Amino acid sequence: MNTFELYFKLGLQHILDIQGYDHILFVLALCAVFTGRDWKKILILVTAFTIGHSLTLALATFKIVNIRSDVIEFLIPVTIAITAFMTILKPRPTSGRGVQLNYFFALFFGLIHGLGFSNYLRELLGKEASIWQPLLAFNLGLEAGQLVIVGAFLLLTSILVGIAGVNKRDWALVVSSMVLGVALVLMLETKFW
Repeated sequence: MNTFELYFKLGLQHILDIQGYDHILFVLALCAVFTGRDWKKILILVTAFTIGHSLTLALATFKIVNIRSDVIEFLIPVTIAITAFMTILKPRPTSGRGVQLNYFFALFFGLIHGLGFSNYLRELLGKEASIWQPLLAFNLGLEAGQLVIVGAFLLLTSILVGIAGVNKRDWALVVSSMVLGVALVLMLETKFW
């Protein structure tokens, strides 16, 4: 397996690993209001998150940014809770052509999530002569993993909303409320003071 494949696989595993469910929760909170017809908006959200994640992952890997890991571990569930809470307040996607607040959440909160994995990745990349290719491969794997999660979530949403007749708004509220509950527990477990 070459370097690109190895780091792509690591990125994919990072997002799909049930032990690191914080990323999965964040993606679900972002996408709770959407259905398969909204795939372009979802792709923008997922890509915005990956861009933010990639930027701080690179900055932290190059040791340009260094924030205490206990603070980051607390901020990650805070971002999840805020996103879920905003979805509860507004459980329908905005219509129109304007930029949605969720896009900013995805990008900005992706910055915070990127810092959470940087120490581990820095250790892995320390052995590489050039870290650009592994860093790119890792982030592409991350993007692919997020698309798998979103695809599975949209399939479940389509079955429940489209076939079983569950109200779309109610479904968004249930998903967001569950994500918020888990995020609040994570915040209590990771408080750094």
